[in-house]
Amino acid sequence: MKTPHLSSAFTGLRLLADETRWKLISELRESDRQVAELVTLTGLAQNLVSYHLHVLRQAGLVNTHRSDADGRVVYYSLSLTALARLLAQVSEELTIPTTPLPSLPHVKVAFLCRANSARSQMAEGWLRVLSNGQVMALSAGTHPQPVHPLAIAVMQEAGVPIDRQVAKPIDAILNQKPNVIVTVCDIARETCPVWPEATRSIHWSIADPAVVVGSEEERRAAFITARDEIYERVRGLLALLPRWFADQSPSAVR
Repeated sequence: MKTPHLSSAFTGLRLLADETRWKLISELRESDRQVAELVTLTGLAQNLVSYHLHVLRQAGLVNTHRSDADGRVVYYSLSLTALARLLAQVSEELTIPTTPLPSLPHVKVAFLCRANSARSQMAEGWLRVLSNGQVMALSAGTHPQPVHPLAIAVMQEAGVPIDRQVAKPIDAILNQKPNVIVTVCDIARETCPVWPEATRSIHWSIADPAVVVGSEEERRAAFITARDEIYERVRGLLALLPRWFADQSPSAVR
């Protein structure tokens, strides 16, 4: 009897079906994490966590980024693009229908970084556009600087104008009482105040395009890379919001 060929979709499903890897993916789905954090959250041994993170990296499902705040620290993040590609392969092979996302409540999401000049501004713009205004998008910085011209330029190229957005200190958005706090730079994660009223506080370890030196083309490429990664992250966040706020009325989350 001929053995059937194992498709990449089957291989991917087998990769996801491992309980340990599923736990790690579930944690990384919500926030970038360090190995020590994953050990604490999953209750698994560090060598086991490290091994399965290596397996997921080899499969292209997990990326790493060395912290801008401490070069000894490495953050792990889930590649939503690779995960979506894998799930699309499975759906195509098994003809699993996809269902639209439920309506989102009117929640407030604040993106925080140090300067509030690039990453957090791009995230604010993406969320405003991709949510069709259903989600209030905010941004602020611990040490705000003017919005970077290249951030404005590359977002305009993507059809998302942010030229009217302004950098502001964190104090300026305190009265908005955001439901979700997203730190988009490692330095901000270490220095931002605690937000007890926020339902969720998550972290995205995204390289700062503003510190890249080189030609205009190289600097622009860094901003495009950040823009596209933030786009992916915001799309992922929009898929999580209904899960987090499914049982709450709009008035309950304001």
